[in-house]
Amino acid sequence: MPKASDIKRGTVVELDGNVYIARQIDIRRPSARGASTLYKIKFFNVRTGQKLEQTLKGDDFVKDGDLTRRAVQFSYREGEMIIFMDNEDYSQYTLNADMLEEQLGYMSENLEGMIAMLVDGEIVGVELPQAVSLEITETAPGIKGASATARTKPAILSTGIEIQVPEYLETGEIIKVNTANAKFMSRA
Repeated sequence: MPKASDIKRGTVVELDGNVYIARQIDIRRPSARGASTLYKIKFFNVRTGQKLEQTLKGDDFVKDGDLTRRAVQFSYREGEMIIFMDNEDYSQYTLNADMLEEQLGYMSENLEGMIAMLVDGEIVGVELPQAVSLEITETAPGIKGASATARTKPAILSTGIEIQVPEYLETGEIIKVNTANAKFMSRA
């Protein structure tokens, strides 16, 4: 049983009989003497996607959640259903697109490095790799000599998401994007 102070982003816990994953953690250290550090954690129910906010003291115990992680590859999209293939036994998992909300903008066919989260053999979500390579499909023309400045411009990527990229990049270039904060990292 981990303590609340051991919980990191992506940690799976069981609360009130349901399995939750920690998505956001806010640490508050009160200035009063003897006051314990408080952890305000936003959890998401892995089955329903429902949000739950809990404020825990650093020495409060939480129960580990029963979750299996399997390496998968994005196969294809069929309507509102997303199909993933297990990298080891080639079995397929189907997940509704609503369960992936903001992650869907980083998924392209044959994307590898994803981890499927399974509860009782049923897929409930996926973890994306830290960075993905995507093509710029639409942006303003590149400015020659703009590499010395830190100015950015909007760009639409092959999956439809829009991010800010440096001015020197042009349409058709492949770039690496951080999946945690939707920021440009480098050229691929």
